[in-house]
Amino acid sequence: MSQIPAWFERRFEFSFPVEMLPNLCARLRSAAVRLEEELSEQPREVLIKKPQGKWSAQEHTGHLLDMETLWLARLNDYMAGREQLTPADLTNRKTDEANHNERLPAEILAKFRTQRARLLTSVAALHPSAFARSIPHPRLQTPMRLVDHLYFVAEHDDHHIAQIWELIHNTR
Repeated sequence: MSQIPAWFERRFEFSFPVEMLPNLCARLRSAAVRLEEELSEQPREVLIKKPQGKWSAQEHTGHLLDMETLWLARLNDYMAGREQLTPADLTNRKTDEANHNERLPAEILAKFRTQRARLLTSVAALHPSAFARSIPHPRLQTPMRLVDHLYFVAEHDDHHIAQIWELIHNTR
């Protein structure tokens, strides 16, 4: 049984200063390396095992790749001054239909690395004033500054990397 709180039950407090941006970018940059570390040298059967029919370690990795389009869309929401952030598909249909267990882990990881670099390149190109802009998050129903959104993404990464760790280390 997992000790990791369910993602949709998490609550977030966004009271940190915008100056935490470099720390958040470092966390976001490190996600690809941490994923590679967890998946490397693991037997295929460990990576694709689906306990209780839930996602495998490889599917969690694929989910992180799948979410990159949403994170970039939300970055664009801030730049366009939209009234609300792009909503997520709370059913995770994209991940469920992607057949990530049929792919090579290296392929998923390479695509994740490329997409995350794209997000971070876009973030780096922004004027510092952009990070204090606030837009309501559709599910949380709370205003989020762009810097808060990046924190949310980093927390989402960590949530799934922790689940991957649990799956791999509890499977042996």
